[in-house]
Amino acid sequence: MNKIPVIIDCDPGTDDTMALILANKIENFDLLAVTTVAGNVICDYTFQNARNVLSYIGAEHVPVYKGAAKPMMRELKTAPHVHGVDGLAGVELPQSSAPVETEAAWDAIYRIAKEQNGELVLIAVGPMTNVALALTKYNDLPKYIKRIVIMGGAAIGGNVTPAAEFNIYVDPEAAELMFTSGIPIVMCGLDVTMKAYLTDAEIERIGSMGSKEAKLFHDVEQKALGFYRTLGMNYVAAHDPTAVLFASDDSIFTGEEAGVHVETKGKLTLGKTVTDLYSDAQFDDHFVFIVTDVDRDAFVKKVTQLMESYS
Repeated sequence: MNKIPVIIDCDPGTDDTMALILANKIENFDLLAVTTVAGNVICDYTFQNARNVLSYIGAEHVPVYKGAAKPMMRELKTAPHVHGVDGLAGVELPQSSAPVETEAAWDAIYRIAKEQNGELVLIAVGPMTNVALALTKYNDLPKYIKRIVIMGGAAIGGNVTPAAEFNIYVDPEAAELMFTSGIPIVMCGLDVTMKAYLTDAEIERIGSMGSKEAKLFHDVEQKALGFYRTLGMNYVAAHDPTAVLFASDDSIFTGEEAGVHVETKGKLTLGKTVTDLYSDAQFDDHFVFIVTDVDRDAFVKKVTQLMESYS
């Protein structure tokens, strides 16, 4: 099997934790590194959370590189009401004993991309700050990345505002720089991630599988589930796992190529991913594949199978 060389850029975060747990069991992934960024919580937490989660799930060999502590041009906005102050909803994990990497996330992304000779797939499921800093520092980076699969944005609507999704809203300038880099982008935004959900019963089923990894998956989702219940929903949108599963196998997803830019100045629309997907007027460039739908039954089956493989 030809494995896909992968870096996951993330901000753990409950759904980032789900994504890392699943990615560790995806057979066609060669997970080369994890890079962390401030987003759901501050960067000290995201870095240590990623290290501790990887250690806990038997992937301590995967190096973790710390990235940006704040957006490129703005103050950091976090989401403790969804993920808890520490990002893991209060779930305590043993401290990783892996060596602490000192290379900056953006430098690691560039170095590894060059080593992979243009085959690297970057899965970015937090604010795009590390990606943008790498692109800013290394002008030749686009030729070394095969594609970037992101969790972020929305063709229609938002969550942190009526117009914007959280990851894009936190650092809209970074997202715009990424979208205009010329690198092929896959956008797994709210259009699809709100359809790729796990019900309370499905999360409980995973939690009952018996492995410590399944229990972690279950436990970190309880905080998020409580948040979704305040919105009248008895399920959790598996935002970041959607991007991870798409990067592994896109056969259960559908979408369409489009042009995308990010609003960086609007009073009401800051962070909006402006797409020509549903417009007569078209942008000049169409580097983005916007994922719009998923076979949810197949999605849940895949998540369940991956979690069963820990037992």
